[in-house]
Amino acid sequence: MPRYVLTGAPGAGKTAVVRALECAGHRVVEEAATDVIALAQALGQPAPESSEDFLDKITSLQRQRQLAHAPAGCGLVFFDRSPVCTVALARFLGLGVPPSLTAEIDRILDGGVYERRVFFARSLGFVQRTAARRIGLADSLEFEKVHEQTYRELGFDLIEVPAAAVPERLALIAAAVGLRVPGPAR
Repeated sequence: MPRYVLTGAPGAGKTAVVRALECAGHRVVEEAATDVIALAQALGQPAPESSEDFLDKITSLQRQRQLAHAPAGCGLVFFDRSPVCTVALARFLGLGVPPSLTAEIDRILDGGVYERRVFFARSLGFVQRTAARRIGLADSLEFEKVHEQTYRELGFDLIEVPAAAVPERLALIAAAVGLRVPGPAR
């Protein structure tokens, strides 16, 4: 069953598109990194990315969500990010890829867990900072390049989702996978 990833750099508007897909009745699986960061911060760790097990925690939560919320045979599912994004994050932060993440990448590639066509949301031209998203526009654009390179190196084909309003992005994704998405309410 098709499992599509929607990715891009922080602030590219992925989550808004995922919410729109969900509101249109499609299954979605939340991204993990933001939740790992938020929990660590709530537990008093102001810079979770400096923790030795940061990438392991993201990898574990991604796998848990994929297996629990989108098992094989459950129908069309959209994922807000994938473990490939975690590899891109490791590269961007200058961290080594831990064995748990390498094993997860092997599992998803060998098992065809995600469609090879990945929706790549391009930057909207600004980044709204949050407690978990502390990156500026210049770094976000660099991260976008790392994301793109990482997906391509691992054999994924990127479907460009250019900067646009959510309904336009939603229509592009729907057309690419053969879905009907309700138009805006009048």
